Amino acid sequence: MWQQEMLDQFAEEIKNGALVNRAVSEADTGSPTRGGRPATHAIKTEKGYQLNGVKTFTSMSKALTHYIVAAYVEELEEVGFFLVPREFKGVEIADNWNMIGMRATESHDLVLNDVIVPEEYFVEGKRKPQPNGWILHIPSTYLGIAQAARDYAVEFAKSYGPNSIEGTIANLPTVQQNVGKMESLLLSARHFLWSTAKGYQTIEDNPNVWNETAASKVLVMNQGLTVIDLAMRIVGAKSLEMERPLQRYYRDMRAGLHNPPMEDAAYTNIAKSVLDLF
Repeated sequence: MWQQEMLDQFAEEIKNGALVNRAVSEADTGSPTRGGRPATHAIKTEKGYQLNGVKTFTSMSKALTHYIVAAYVEELEEVGFFLVPREFKGVEIADNWNMIGMRATESHDLVLNDVIVPEEYFVEGKRKPQPNGWILHIPSTYLGIAQAARDYAVEFAKSYGPNSIEGTIANLPTVQQNVGKMESLLLSARHFLWSTAKGYQTIEDNPNVWNETAASKVLVMNQGLTVIDLAMRIVGAKSLEMERPLQRYYRDMRAGLHNPPMEDAAYTNIAKSVLDLF
């Protein structure tokens, strides 16, 4: 969608170490998948466009060198995306990320105060709705957390042996049942995610790939929560100790419930596509 000259210029910056993320979410609009119009707005000026607004959940905000900002372009009466380098005057990080989970994402608010960007930095105009595989990075992240919880619980079970039993707790039927449940859930989630990703390679033959994309997030998220719960049952009270990673995996996994698409929106959209077939 970008002009080739701008794309080439930005590609060189990426090769030289630039980091970028999209800034879409806002407190007033909620999840971007629900279609709210951004309060961040862009006004055409003699020097390009003037941006004002606040973006929430700007992950890696302090490490980023560029932001791709969604804004309502008043002259066009539509939403567009602007490439905003960190060094532009008026770009600030609010330093207000204070959550119990996903702390390391540094998802502070991005504040834009009368930021002037050249006209060529208006990189994307109105986009036609279409399946977008980028959202698969969300369930992929949470699948990784669930796998890490499984790994920790298995290592713990193989090494922990209280004097009330012979050997380690890995020999207990209850622990083995929970390990089997964890592995089955992970296998299901992993293969569903792989299958969905593969659908984008031949997207013309997969008209329902968006349903699979939304469902994969819901499935991986819910099954991942169960995996971590089972892992904590294996480890027991020690899983709550702050120096052990399981308590962090638990807190981080809960954050996924609020990443788009939300469960209710995913189910509603899937249901509508099915109902339209009859």
